[in-house]
Amino acid sequence: MISNPFAGGLASLPLVNNGRSRSINAENPLGEKGKGCTAASGLGPSRKGSPCLENLTPGSTATLAEIDGPGIIEHIWITVADVTEKGRFVLRDLVLRMYWDGETNPSVESPLGDFFCSGLGEGCEINSLPIVVNPTRGFNSFFPMPFGRKAKITIENQHSAPIPNLFYQIDYCLYDDLPKETAYFHAQWRRQKFTEKAEDYVILDHVAGKGQYVGTYLAISTLERYWWGEGEVKFYLDGDSPYPTLCSTGTEDYFGGAWSFAVQENGKTVEKNYCTPFMGYPCYSAHDKAIHSLYHNDDCPPMRGLYRWHIPDPIRFSENIRVTLQQIGSCKDGLFERQDDVASVAYWYQLEPHQPFFPFPAKEERWPR
Repeated sequence: MISNPFAGGLASLPLVNNGRSRSINAENPLGEKGKGCTAASGLGPSRKGSPCLENLTPGSTATLAEIDGPGIIEHIWITVADVTEKGRFVLRDLVLRMYWDGETNPSVESPLGDFFCSGLGEGCEINSLPIVVNPTRGFNSFFPMPFGRKAKITIENQHSAPIPNLFYQIDYCLYDDLPKETAYFHAQWRRQKFTEKAEDYVILDHVAGKGQYVGTYLAISTLERYWWGEGEVKFYLDGDSPYPTLCSTGTEDYFGGAWSFAVQENGKTVEKNYCTPFMGYPCYSAHDKAIHSLYHNDDCPPMRGLYRWHIPDPIRFSENIRVTLQQIGSCKDGLFERQDDVASVAYWYQLEPHQPFFPFPAKEERWPR
């Protein structure tokens, strides 16, 4: 039998191993063997009696999963309404956290929407390898998330109203042991509502240890005119200073596009959206689609969401890593320093322990413009 629990992909499907498949949802909240779908409904016993968490009250934290290891979380699915009578930023008000092996500082901390590449206040359809968002707000993660002793996943409701229904499923596999070199999954959200001129936006820093960087999600609201994406993404590895080892040649270049994503439609220059397995620009909007007012229109600063997965090309570090993004634009007069509203999620694996994250911003500081 194959001994490597991380052997994946189509080619490995014929190979069996000693893993034991389990799943947690509201129908089987402990993931127990032979205990799924036991709740009764009006249709009778074992007929969809407990499909979701109900009435997640403001200020409360629900534990979605608490699992004894060793094991690997292989898939997470979550869906929730993105608007209530109290507001339209549910996806920024719900905070997703993950803890490995009994740690008190989370290894994953992000607004729910941003973790799933939907950081503009609404769901955005994503068709990539590790993150998939299907209609309507079907949030899926396929990042493998190993744990030795324990895994804990929570969601905190910082919204002003109860969340009436939260549907979720966490699919995982238990093993007798994991390879000694197994690194743990991490993800961290950041935002700078008004970047400083000529100072790079920081996507990730204060990471100490050995690991590999595997992805970036960027949510940007442009606050100035003209082309916004000339800034380079820079990776400072293992003590690099003052210059990085790796850098892109522009923002759209890093996300796999070119020439400002520009195409001509009806005599106008527009940015073309796309989704591919490892890189994409799926989201653009200059309208607040979640609100209708008799007193103002729905215009808002142009918002863009982009992702880049370093899955075929992980960026490896032995001691530390720092990732930044320049805020540089261009117009007919040349390059210029910009100030925009930038948020991001950095995704990486590293050997534990990890450095504690910065204090998480209040919900009002997370809301989109």
